[in-house]
Amino acid sequence: MVAGCVITEDCALAVSADRMWKVSCSGDALVKTSTGIFDSVDVEGDGGPGSITTLTLSAAAAAAPGAGGNMVRSRVLVRDDATLVRRNEVLVGSKVSGNLKSQVTEVKFEPAREGACVAKFKVEYERLDGGGALSAEEQAELIGGYIALMKIVETYLVANPAEYA
Repeated sequence: MVAGCVITEDCALAVSADRMWKVSCSGDALVKTSTGIFDSVDVEGDGGPGSITTLTLSAAAAAAPGAGGNMVRSRVLVRDDATLVRRNEVLVGSKVSGNLKSQVTEVKFEPAREGACVAKFKVEYERLDGGGALSAEEQAELIGGYIALMKIVETYLVANPAEYA
């Protein structure tokens, strides 16, 4: 469990919670719906708790501010198909490689109006130096990467309404 600071943000999406969940739990779907972001997504395990996911970023994505390198490796802590909650511990990459001792991310997809949902994000982190919260800019950069990814997936799914339905 991460002790330290928490960032939360909600993101309204024009795609159903079930469709977003299907993509978030499938490496192949994530690569397909996020063209230009990931070169590959490899999962060691069945995708449930304890599984290790390695996201290899494209050169362009790796060069983006806050990317933390060309690879992000995380361990699934929780995957609840009933409540559409996924919680991961970032092991390598992202800000963990630089400023953070630990980082745990959580997303919950909540149904909204017909064919839409809200992605509720939470990032818990602890700084290497034991200091307090990251600056407002660093927090925005950290959570912004997750929001941007969801918006890219949303764009793909809106343009392809039969996929992952």
